Amino acid sequence: MEFFHRHILDISAFTPEDISYILNTAENLKEILSRPIPKVPTLRGKLVAHLFFEPSTRTRLSFERAAKTLSADVFNLTARMSSVEKGETLLDTVLNLKAMGADLFVIRHPMAGAPHFIARATETRVINAGDGFHAHPTQALLDMLTVREKKGTLSGLKVAIIGDIRHSRVAHSNICGFRKMGSEVFVSGPATMLPPEREALGARVCYRLEEALKDADVVMALRVQKERHGRELFPSLREYAREFGLNAQKLALAREDCLLMHPGPINWGVELHPELENDPRSVILEQVTNGVAVRMALLVLLLGGGA
Repeated sequence: MEFFHRHILDISAFTPEDISYILNTAENLKEILSRPIPKVPTLRGKLVAHLFFEPSTRTRLSFERAAKTLSADVFNLTARMSSVEKGETLLDTVLNLKAMGADLFVIRHPMAGAPHFIARATETRVINAGDGFHAHPTQALLDMLTVREKKGTLSGLKVAIIGDIRHSRVAHSNICGFRKMGSEVFVSGPATMLPPEREALGARVCYRLEEALKDADVVMALRVQKERHGRELFPSLREYAREFGLNAQKLALAREDCLLMHPGPINWGVELHPELENDPRSVILEQVTNGVAVRMALLVLLLGGGA
C-alpha cells in the first residue's frame, strides 16, 4: 500500500486502511525512540516549520522531537515571535517561510480552517496540529495507536469521552477516528457542553454520565475549554468535578480492564481526581510517547522518506 495524501488536515479524509497504515508505520518507527542514540538520517536535508499560534506543550515538543529524531531541520515559530504581532498575515508568514525552503508546515491556529487555507494557498505539505474547535487529527491517531497497542484492536470497543465535547477538537477527531475503525463512541458532560445529536458525528450523546461509563473499554476525560466558551456554561469547577469529574468510584462502572486516557493538559481535581494519578489503568504517558511515534510516521509519509 502507498500513502497518497499530501496533507494531514482531518481524520474524515482517511479511510480505515489509511489509518491502519499510519499506525503500522508509527509502530515500526517507535523502536527508534528506545535506541541508545535515537536518531536516523531519514529526513536529512528537509526543513519542517512549526507555526504555533496557540499555546502548546505536548504537541509542539513532540513534533519537534519527531523531526529531530528523523534528522530534519526545524523552524519553531509562535505568534509572539513572528511578524503577525506587527500585522503580517498568516499567508505572508507562510509564503516567506516557503521562500526560505520550508518543505512542510505544522500549524496550530485558533481559527478553524486555517491549515486548510494554507494547504490550498501553497504547494507545501501541511499537518494540522489543531484548528479552533474543528480538528486535531494527530491526537486522534496517537490515541488510536495507544488503544490498539493495549487492546489489540480498534474494532468492537465502547469508547466513552467525558467533558467539554462541544468545544473540543480532540473529541471531534477521536469520534470520527474510532467510529471509522469500528468502535462505538459515547459522549457525556454538562448539557451546555454537549453537541446536539445531529452534530455529534455519530457518537451517542448521554446526559447521564453513568450511561456513557457503563462497561466502557476506553474512558477519555477532556479538559474544560473555558478559554473558548465566551460565557459561563456551568456554575463552578467544584460542581463540575462533583458531577462529571472522574474518580475511582465512577470508573468502577467501566470494564475492569478499561483504559483511562487524557490528551492533556490535565486539571487535577477537576476532570480527574488526584487518586487516579497512579492508577494502573492510566495510559496517559503512553499517549505522550506514541505522539512522537505518530508524528514521526506522518513526517516520513509526507516527505517521501518511505515507510
